Amino acid sequence: MIRRILSFCLAALTAATLPAAANPLDDAIAVRILPGWRADDGRHIAAIEMTLAQGWKTYWRAPGDAGIPPQFDWRGSENLSGVEVSWPTPLVMLQDGMQAIGYADRVILPLSVTPARAGNAVQLVGQLDIGVCRDVCLPVTLDVAQLLPEAATSPDPRIAAALADRPHTGAEAGLGRAVCTATPERDGLRLRAELDLPATGGQEVAIVETNNPLIWVAQAESRRQGGRLTVETELYHAEGRPFALDRSGIRITVLGSTRAVDIKGCSGG
Repeated sequence: MIRRILSFCLAALTAATLPAAANPLDDAIAVRILPGWRADDGRHIAAIEMTLAQGWKTYWRAPGDAGIPPQFDWRGSENLSGVEVSWPTPLVMLQDGMQAIGYADRVILPLSVTPARAGNAVQLVGQLDIGVCRDVCLPVTLDVAQLLPEAATSPDPRIAAALADRPHTGAEAGLGRAVCTATPERDGLRLRAELDLPATGGQEVAIVETNNPLIWVAQAESRRQGGRLTVETELYHAEGRPFALDRSGIRITVLGSTRAVDIKGCSGG
């Protein structure tokens, strides 16, 4: 377990400390911003499009033990108040005997962009720190930029399809009871979640996240008995300190062969 934590921290540290540079993997990945359209509520709907060469993969927001968590920096933008990234349903991949969560071939990540001054164009400038993987996994820094004009009103079907490919919410999937119990263990907590959730198909994989970036979450184990899915994992503080668990900030994504479900928050046992 400690070896996994060290590997995770080393990968994250390497990704964070590499200097910004031109893409050294031009043959493996191409990235651009799709300009999208201005919605009726004033937000601009754009997207990051990543095209990967055959055999190459990149990572989801929670990449698993073997992955590198993606990071986005939009501080170079003009007329920007905020950016929210939407994540289409990812793939489960095996990498060096460990589970990784991500995408292959091509992925479109929708962006909900809020202008600082409503009704004006946004100059979106971003620096993406992501991991790409084939036989080995490498962190890479990519620069992107795109003008998002306020007059663009026609939805882009590529972005619309990516938005539709999101996991279902708990309500949409028929989630009933979602109960989490935490048991102290040496240096951390053991989390057990019991979800009254209709089957999502095949061998279900559950990914657990928390709203505390200093909490490391181990690869979860899940088992189903009828209409109940039980998910168990271990949580550790990155600094080795005791911590309180905010159950409202627990997020469990269940990936099945026919659908995925995004469950936000759970009650105490």
